[in-house]
Amino acid sequence: MPVKNRYAELHPEMTQWRRDFHTHPELMYEVHRTAAKAAELLRAFGCDEVVEGIGRTGVVGVIKGKRDTHGRVVGLRADMDALPIQETTGLDYASKTPGMMHACGHDGHTAMLLGAAKYLAETRSFDGTAVVIFQPAEEGGAGALEMCRDGLMDRFGIEEIYGMHNAPGMPVGHFGITPGPLLASSDEFEIIVTGKGGHAAEPHAAIDTTLVAAHILIALQTIVARNVDPLKRVVVTVGTFTTDSSASNVIAHEVRMLGTVRTLDPEYRAFAEQRVREIAQGTASAHGANVQVNWDRGYPVTVNTPENTGYAIDVAQSISANVETMIDPIMPAEDFSYMLEERPGAYIFLGNGDSAACHHPAYNFDDEASPFGASWYSGMIEARMPVV
Repeated sequence: MPVKNRYAELHPEMTQWRRDFHTHPELMYEVHRTAAKAAELLRAFGCDEVVEGIGRTGVVGVIKGKRDTHGRVVGLRADMDALPIQETTGLDYASKTPGMMHACGHDGHTAMLLGAAKYLAETRSFDGTAVVIFQPAEEGGAGALEMCRDGLMDRFGIEEIYGMHNAPGMPVGHFGITPGPLLASSDEFEIIVTGKGGHAAEPHAAIDTTLVAAHILIALQTIVARNVDPLKRVVVTVGTFTTDSSASNVIAHEVRMLGTVRTLDPEYRAFAEQRVREIAQGTASAHGANVQVNWDRGYPVTVNTPENTGYAIDVAQSISANVETMIDPIMPAEDFSYMLEERPGAYIFLGNGDSAACHHPAYNFDDEASPFGASWYSGMIEARMPVV
């Protein structure tokens, strides 16, 4: 079946909600206005229970079906937070908050799940319980982990969970998914090299930290080139390289590098950390310098459960003739991975058309995608908990 007819009627409302969220972006856990609006709407829809403050500022709505024969509970998740980016779209509903914008489409995700919640509360054509989850702090704050630590899965009895993200470059109305790893893990590292500062004309009297750090930076590229199976995916990137000197005739006493490691293979995650530490320490020692490596373990690999991916595909194919079922995994990270570590489920991409890329100051969610996304959200509930 195509997009549910009800979503053609709800489209103007979803667009209005989405553009209101877009105008008033909020960051990380400080999504107080957005969360309050979501909770207000869920109550107005007639949800059986609305709970605020899960994972600090998350919101959960509970909708019971016409029947509850088996006691099954299925969760649906959307993220609410924006990014610290200055918007350049020039839209009449552009962000009114300087330095903040919805540059990743979380405003659209929230509006689509609200549309699905309204439909589910009206129809209740399922046998079990739907739990709609509005999460803060996806953009680096691990809001999904915070909600899980706050008892999300056990408190609401969630047995399986599904999420969605818009995809710039994929036509509106298209879906993309794959079983297994879909998005990479994301770890951050800091390498601080300390030597002996001195005059540039007397390098023999100093320990040149810039040279040592440069050797480390180049050597780190051998992790992917020579230590990783060529058929696997690992990225090691040093994003910043700074010294404690700004003069051309000074040998810096200290150099600081910041970088990230991404991988789709959990076994390579620990290996990459081991090699970064070994290379940094070995190279610094060979040059008579000292080194400190600080490691920040971030989001894990987002892994779609094969069986649940099949369910997600079936629903997507009931909505659209354009469903790619074996897309290539990508290297950005997503904290929905924490929820998939707690429960089986799947994460799917929804086409956003020819828009700017996510995290770009000219990005905008395409409201024409909303009926497709809302149909998929509610379709997962009706398909996984059918009324027989």
